[in-house]
Amino acid sequence: MFEQTFIEGQGKTNRAWTVLISFIGQIALIGVLILIPMIYFDALPRTQLTSFLVAPPPPPPPPPPPAAAPVKMVKVIPRQFDAGRLMAPKAVPKDIAMIKEEELPPPSASAGVVGGVPGGVAGGSVGGVIGGIIGSVPSAAPPPPPPPVEQKKAVQRIRVGGQVQQANLIRQPKPIYPPLAKQARIQGVVRFEAIIGKDGTIQNLRLVSGHPLLVPAAQEAVKQWLYKPTLLNGEPVEVATVIDVNFTLSQ
Repeated sequence: MFEQTFIEGQGKTNRAWTVLISFIGQIALIGVLILIPMIYFDALPRTQLTSFLVAPPPPPPPPPPPAAAPVKMVKVIPRQFDAGRLMAPKAVPKDIAMIKEEELPPPSASAGVVGGVPGGVAGGSVGGVIGGIIGSVPSAAPPPPPPPVEQKKAVQRIRVGGQVQQANLIRQPKPIYPPLAKQARIQGVVRFEAIIGKDGTIQNLRLVSGHPLLVPAAQEAVKQWLYKPTLLNGEPVEVATVIDVNFTLSQ
């Protein structure tokens, strides 16, 4: 059965005509697709088309440059005098000005003296001013000399050792031992540099060394000390000395 089917199915076909018809149909379809957009198109607006085709207006011309300022001609007048000296002209002037000097009146014997000021009063002094006012007024008397300054006498002061000056003590109050220093078991020496006046009192007292807890009590006691005046050539003088105040727990 199959054998008969294959044998009967073989037949002649019109292959050349079908290919040609198919080719022509495809070309016609392509042509239609190309012509449709060319027939049906959107027109551009007239205003937009005009703006595209018309060129923009040219820019305005630049403003004209400002007019140049008129040049002023400055006429330079040549100097005739330089530092009191007459300068020679560089060019010959066209017009020459004639300078006429007035003659001075003849000097009179009563006008003044040699060395005076022209126009002064007769009888004025030499070197006076016009009118002889200042020259004729007698000069004021010189001011009195200043009073002589009294020169202060140099302070006579001598330096004496502390042990030597200790023998001249007249009054020597003992310092009060500070309770806080005693509780802290603090003892030692407080040293001062002192100036003893002519009357034997303490004039100046300066701390040299000592414990801070002991200094106030020592200072209050030393200020009350009184010394015998020290004499130098029969006159009392000041004495610079050193004062030591001892603090011991046994006192």
